[in-house]
Amino acid sequence: MFPGLTFRPARPLKARRRFAVGNFARRFQPPKVYGRIGSLEVRLASKKSEIRRAQRLRYKVFYEEMSATPNALAILSRRDEDAYDAIFDHLLVIDRAGEGKGRWRRSKIVGTYRVLRQDVADLYDGFYTQGEYDLAPLIAAKSPNVSFMELGRSCVLKPYRNRRTIELLWQGIWSYVHEHGVDVMVGCASFEGTDPSAHAEALSFLHHTALAPAAWRVRAHEHLRIDMNMMPDAAISRRSAVKALPPLIKGYLRLGAYIGDGAVIDHQFGTTDVLIILPVEAIRSRYTAYFGASDGLAAPLASELMPLN
Repeated sequence: MFPGLTFRPARPLKARRRFAVGNFARRFQPPKVYGRIGSLEVRLASKKSEIRRAQRLRYKVFYEEMSATPNALAILSRRDEDAYDAIFDHLLVIDRAGEGKGRWRRSKIVGTYRVLRQDVADLYDGFYTQGEYDLAPLIAAKSPNVSFMELGRSCVLKPYRNRRTIELLWQGIWSYVHEHGVDVMVGCASFEGTDPSAHAEALSFLHHTALAPAAWRVRAHEHLRIDMNMMPDAAISRRSAVKALPPLIKGYLRLGAYIGDGAVIDHQFGTTDVLIILPVEAIRSRYTAYFGASDGLAAPLASELMPLN
């Protein structure tokens, strides 16, 4: 699971104009399937009940397995939900092995990832990540030629945290990126716990080696920002720093991601967040040489992002 791509509690959404977005606009259309491996398939959620099931999966992973703190509504509903769920698209990995076997048996949602395109975010309050990081200057500087997409709330049920599931998740993400012409992916990746000093070496390593260049740099909001430069570069053991990085962050770095300026403590989810800025061209340039065409990137993406935690 990517606690890595979890966010602060949501702000109320303020629509700028009426617009049918997300999966609710497609509720009467057949679900879009992006790939299958055995009994598993990855597709977009096509109805509210599927999103509620994804929210229950998120609750199980974030609140029961990890250290997120549920509010009263989450405790009662046993779902991780916020106002942004209505405008995100929700990628689902579904196990169809038990479907149709017995009166009440149905497919099981075992993985999920929510994605928000810039054209949709612009109609509302912008990206969720804007609550922690000041994305607006970067987006304004790159517009209108660069299209952004936010990734978040990703998790996988524990028995399914394997290569097949991760490969399907990233096949879905890559297909979605390709379909909508996305140029840059952004989102938060996390360290466990709310004490940044416990991760001083790893955070300092990211600051010295992966800080986004000026043209891509995004800074945490000043009232939330924790300086990641806690140790001088010469004092860092590269081996131990890399070992201490969460697997998701290591995977993103291998894909060519940049890290934003400053960490942010997410008290609800019990994490210390860093911003990931991942230009799609960086992935293409690293992997197209091995697979020939951009459509074949799901497998190498999965291998870089293993293991999913």
